[in-house]
Formats: sequence, C-alpha cells, structure tokens
Amino acid sequence: MEFRELRDDETDLLKEFLYEAIFLPEGTPPPPASIIMEPELALYYEGFGSGIADKCIVAEEEGRVVGAVWSRIMDDYGHVDDVTPSLAISLYKPYRSKGYGRKMMEGMLKLLREGGFERVSLAVQKDNYALRLYESCGFVKLRENDQEYIMVCDLKGEDPSDKK
Repeated sequence: MEFRELRDDETDLLKEFLYEAIFLPEGTPPPPASIIMEPELALYYEGFGSGIADKCIVAEEEGRVVGAVWSRIMDDYGHVDDVTPSLAISLYKPYRSKGYGRKMMEGMLKLLREGGFERVSLAVQKDNYALRLYESCGFVKLRENDQEYIMVCDLKGEDPSDKK
C-alpha cells in the first residue's frame, strides 16, 4: 500500500470517496449515488484544488486508489470557523479496519500541520466505528447534536506521529 497526495487529474475520485464516506447504520439501505450532487455534499469536491486548505492523501494499491482523506475550508457538517479545514475520509469496504485509514489520517494531519493550520475538524455520526480512530488520532469532541459529534484536532505543537 502506498500513501501519497492526490494528483490534479484525480480530483473526480473525490465524488466516489464522498459516496463511500456516507455512514449507514446497520440495516440502512444505501442512498442513490446521485445524493452526492446535492449542494450540501457537492461542496466537498466542486472546485477542489482552488482553496488554500484543499489537500488530499490517497491510499493506492497496485495502481488503484482505494481510499482518500481530504480537507477544505467549507461550511459543511464539521464546520467550526472560516480558518479551520474540515475533513472527509473513506476507504473502499475491503480495505477498512486494516490500519490504512490511520496512515492516511496521520499523513493528512502532518500535511495540514506543515501548511500552518492550527486545527482541523470533522463531523462523525455517534455510532460510527471510525469515532475510535479519530479519538486515537487526537480529535476531541467540540459539540454534538442528536446524531453526530463535531470534533477538532489541535495541530499546534509536536507531531505525535514523529514519536513512533
């Protein structure tokens, strides 16, 4: 497995990974693929690469991108302010729970830290198993609503992955 930054000619992959990122509780039928065209979801990929926080790390196996984590400053579900990037992350199902999400997340946090960002945010549904990953990567709950937590990770100071 190789972890690298998204190339300019691969930005359309974000649509696929956005759909994969939709958390479905057990027994919930998947929404139609067209859901990613809704304005509140399209902001995750439209014009990607044009913003200062538009960054993406992908996981690639045998020439195929199988996962992505990306950031943007956007008024999304994880929005906390106009200077904090929000994250989205997903892997195709066969690649989940193998540590690849952690590797992508660590790469992204390092990239944002090096870019001078002080913190990063995300939204996660309360019963999403990925909550444990986010907490172990340094995310803490900032606020919550009925269904999800808004979490932030402080990027100031030392990179915890440097201590490994």
